[in-house]
Amino acid sequence: MAAFSQKLLYVTFTTILSLCLVLSQAELQRFGQAAKADGSLSFLVVGDWGRRGDYNQSDVAHQMGIIGDKLDIDFVISTGDNFYDDGLTGVDDPAFDESFTNIYTAPSLQKQWYNVLGNHDYRGDVLAQLSPILTKLDSRWLCLRSFIVDAEIVEFFFVDTTPFSDKYFTEPEDHVYDWRGILPRKQYLSNLLKDLDLALKESTAKWKIVVGHHTIKSAGHHGNTDELVVQLLPILQANNVDLYINGHDHCLEHISSPDSRIQFLTSGAGSKAWKGDIEWLNPNEMKFYYDGQGFMSVQITQTRVDIAYYDIKGHVLHKWGTSKQLYANM
Repeated sequence: MAAFSQKLLYVTFTTILSLCLVLSQAELQRFGQAAKADGSLSFLVVGDWGRRGDYNQSDVAHQMGIIGDKLDIDFVISTGDNFYDDGLTGVDDPAFDESFTNIYTAPSLQKQWYNVLGNHDYRGDVLAQLSPILTKLDSRWLCLRSFIVDAEIVEFFFVDTTPFSDKYFTEPEDHVYDWRGILPRKQYLSNLLKDLDLALKESTAKWKIVVGHHTIKSAGHHGNTDELVVQLLPILQANNVDLYINGHDHCLEHISSPDSRIQFLTSGAGSKAWKGDIEWLNPNEMKFYYDGQGFMSVQITQTRVDIAYYDIKGHVLHKWGTSKQLYANM
């Protein structure tokens, strides 16, 4: 594995080990991510990908490598469901290499990967994905339940969304979920929401971006996640969050909010997509929807954010951007 550039975040084995030993910590762990020399950042977002290269995962990875090189990306964000169908069986599961290390091989993708857990990841050994052993196997890998990345002009707030969904607890069907570190659930969620709210309030970053696996707003197969609409969305709205980035629905999607500044961006098309599976289309909110495979790029400066969605051929499907005054800390 290629060594990280000096400008990238270095996460020590000891740091990650201490995080994994404290699974339900009372404060969100914070990491630093250096920006480019001009203060800008660029990164890719992919979700719902881990299928050993199948369902066009390898094609998506190939185009990510090309776009990543063109944009000189600083890191990659994964929106969860990192390993199908049932997460990892342990730290020695060959799926880690077969779905991650051996797939995302392009030089431009040898950067830090910030990963959140999805519901499929909770069906396996969750502690394996959180383990520093995986980071020792592939130094790009950083996966925690919830954490903050401070990238100077922008702060990223990664949120563990799976425990919010009631159905995984009340209607698990034939699935077995690994809730170690989550129970008692009510206390876990209460602590997480309080910590997130406080961190957002204290943030002085020009841009605030929240990342989770589950949708808040979506026209895809899963639709809105009611528990997040009730519990998480008000916190994002109250703290002037700019973007909420998620996976879960296997599509690419951009929804604007008529009652807040938040843009809802779905990038869950890293492998298997759901053709024609769309529930509603409100032209006042829906800016873009694509039911094939692909990924997203984000470029950020102090005054502007630009996003783009790509398909497996590298074609740009949708672009959007917004600006802020340099002196305004909105």
